[in-house]
Amino acid sequence: MKRGTVYLEPHQSEWEIAAEETISTLKNILGSIAADIQHIGSTSIKTISAKPIIDIAVAVNNYELILSKRDVLEKADIVFRFDERPEQLLFVMGDFKKDTRSHHIHVVLYGSDEWNNYINFRDYLNSNMEAAREYEAVKLRLSEQYPDDRIAYTDGKQEVINKLLEEARIWKSKQLSE
Repeated sequence: MKRGTVYLEPHQSEWEIAAEETISTLKNILGSIAADIQHIGSTSIKTISAKPIIDIAVAVNNYELILSKRDVLEKADIVFRFDERPEQLLFVMGDFKKDTRSHHIHVVLYGSDEWNNYINFRDYLNSNMEAAREYEAVKLRLSEQYPDDRIAYTDGKQEVINKLLEEARIWKSKQLSE
């Protein structure tokens, strides 16, 4: 997907395959540096449309250890994009000559709010069709409104994401208490 643009596609099984391949590559490179690696984001929610960019969350206990692997990651076409510590580091994959992105790899601290939010959001929307459809409706509206403004699209989703994250947190706490 060209950087900065927004369009959505119906869920594709190829996204799951691409995520599994990327997770396998990351596990081979990072080994025990990664406490966990998960497919997240809209491409991991099987019932909704999504931008065709695979989001992966890598949980670590130490950012410096993953940064020490930058050269090896870059040889696997996983390029460091920016440092937003303490929330995350971002790596990307894609065709940089064509300014396209195929993957966003979010490196976060294991057990952090960011990690829990990524996992809980995915799991909640995969288990709650009504919540997934609510999220998809907002995404579809915003993608039509802002096809060339990814920032406005992302900002526009924040209110529904916050609402659904709170629902996901409550849902997860009920799951754990059962």
